[in-house]
Amino acid sequence: MKQAVDLLVERLDGLAPSTALVLGSGLGGLVDEVEDAVRIPYAGLPGFPHSGVTGHAGELVAGRFAGQPVLMMAGRAHYYEQGDAAVMRPALETLAGIGVTKVILTNAAGSLDPEMLPGSIMLVTDHINFSGSNPLFGEPTDRRFVGLTEAYDAGMRAAIESAAAAVDIRLHKGVYMWFSGPSFETPAEIRMARLLGADAVGMSTVPEVILARFLGLRVAACSVITNLAAGMTGAELSHRETKDMAPLGGKRLALVLKRMFRDGVE
Repeated sequence: MKQAVDLLVERLDGLAPSTALVLGSGLGGLVDEVEDAVRIPYAGLPGFPHSGVTGHAGELVAGRFAGQPVLMMAGRAHYYEQGDAAVMRPALETLAGIGVTKVILTNAAGSLDPEMLPGSIMLVTDHINFSGSNPLFGEPTDRRFVGLTEAYDAGMRAAIESAAAAVDIRLHKGVYMWFSGPSFETPAEIRMARLLGADAVGMSTVPEVILARFLGLRVAACSVITNLAAGMTGAELSHRETKDMAPLGGKRLALVLKRMFRDGVE
């Protein structure tokens, strides 16, 4: 981590962002709106992930976004790629090491609410870890017992809600359930998820939330809805659908995030 921190500090040349964005499917284009951008491929940063998922660029972009210093992670690695829930730990440790204190996570998700249609955006208020895994497996210290009662920072959530209202974009709110993937859920699993209180399902974000809280970072998360979940329409799900639909909600979420940064991330 120290080597990655030193490399970043050198490349950032005095820029000291306190907020980082992890960009999921549909938001990769947001990096093009970063002013005075410094682009660093993950391959050049020790410990950073090498995602094999199409649609995830795999680079760190630093600069100013809506006038505020920012770090954007364009792409993430997923648990289902190698079976490692802690795959994002070195990257998040590096961000914390250079002074980042707040992380906004984004993802593509399937909706369990027939009124939350593809193209919608959802502010994550809580999560259900249904994967059976945890990124803190093997952590030898008592720090592994991370409290998650307030996993999603109330102040950051309020700022996102305020920004959405300011740009007149409907922001759904709900619980995100993490399935391990890479196969999509079955209709029976979706019926179960609904009974357990989930509003959306996906294959990312929860490990990063746990790791970020472990590192003392404040966290917010938003989902871009790409499809209605298995069994709700009778159609089969596909990654192509995710890639095709994510940009629609991604444009809405980008407007919300730009307003949030313009107003200042508290």
